[in-house]
Amino acid sequence: MKRLLVLGGGTAGTMAVNKLRPRLSPQEWKITVVDPDEVHYYQPGYLFIPFGIYQPDEVRKPRKRFLPSGVDLVTTEVDRVVPEENHVLLTDGVRLDYDYLIIATGTTPRPDQTPGMDDESVWRDSVHEFYTFEGACALAEKLRGWDGGRLVVHITEMPIKCPVAPLEFTFLADAFFTEQGMRDRVEITYVTPLEGAFTKPVASRYLGDMLDERKIALEPDFMVERIDPETKTLVSYDEREIGFDLLVTVPLNMGSDMVARSGLGDDLNYVAVDKETLLSKKYDNIFAIGDASDIPASKAGSVAHFAMDLFPENFLRHVQGLAMHEKFDGHANCFIETGHGKGLLIDFNYETEPLPGKYPLPGIGPFSLLKETEMNHWGKVMFRWIYWNILLEGKELPVPALMSMAGKIREDV
Repeated sequence: MKRLLVLGGGTAGTMAVNKLRPRLSPQEWKITVVDPDEVHYYQPGYLFIPFGIYQPDEVRKPRKRFLPSGVDLVTTEVDRVVPEENHVLLTDGVRLDYDYLIIATGTTPRPDQTPGMDDESVWRDSVHEFYTFEGACALAEKLRGWDGGRLVVHITEMPIKCPVAPLEFTFLADAFFTEQGMRDRVEITYVTPLEGAFTKPVASRYLGDMLDERKIALEPDFMVERIDPETKTLVSYDEREIGFDLLVTVPLNMGSDMVARSGLGDDLNYVAVDKETLLSKKYDNIFAIGDASDIPASKAGSVAHFAMDLFPENFLRHVQGLAMHEKFDGHANCFIETGHGKGLLIDFNYETEPLPGKYPLPGIGPFSLLKETEMNHWGKVMFRWIYWNILLEGKELPVPALMSMAGKIREDV
């Protein structure tokens, strides 16, 4: 019997086994998922917890509920992969052999990588993050009693999980403080290592204009060197300083340390793979999917979704010794919540930046690209139900896996 081992039961790992289990004979294939956590988290929901839009219990469910029958779950930490010997060592000393390995261990924020960021005098007090469940809940508690001052929303370095989330937080903060009647007591600054508000020129212009309209200062090209906990100051490598009363930061995002211990990762612990097939560049029986890979696409749930639509066919052909025909193009689309019941939508891939237009039907939509609408807001709201009930279970959505130019309008910046 062949053994497929999947490290990580998050979005990509869960979708992969739900799509592969029906296509791999249980008499011929044993599938095992390894994840230390018995809870599955809806990570896009972390954004809404600080503002009281979602309650903590709305973003977590038992992991086992979303794994199909015939898939084993091992709830233990992985120590390392030994790829030359085709086995994985767990931290409890157990060895798991595999014929094929899928690494889906994601990416996590690492405040310890920036001097002063996790200093105990400021961490979870005047310095917060919302990229973890615990961090989002702690920030919700902080905002409930915050009287105002200098709010700085900060990105340490790219790539990060869901690159639009810091902008969404900024827009939602503006709306939250406006609705609380205290916006005049809050000075908001958006600090980014990018040249503008976003990674691509057209979207950056649109989003930058939205920051201006909301009287939110933009501080681009800011590469943080350290945080001074005594003066509550961000300090850049070029010696710029930005003071804060409340810093909501996105720490450096890194892949699992297990990847580094296994000799499979780059400097940020991401696994080097072919960007079209997700097959390891070093080992012919290892794939890395979702945020765990080094593909030059957004580390977002939509990327995992579109990639997993193509992945099963490639995997089946590969294990038969055939060429993989499905070529993933880096397709991503993201709803951007902008506050006051509106949102934007962006749709892009490796080669094409976000452009205005209609999605998914040309001229009809119902969603508008790079335009604030109530429909886009409802798309964001509906996605939580779609995630729990359709995407995780590997069901098909009526949206093509590869990006289409239909409905998009090219613009000169």
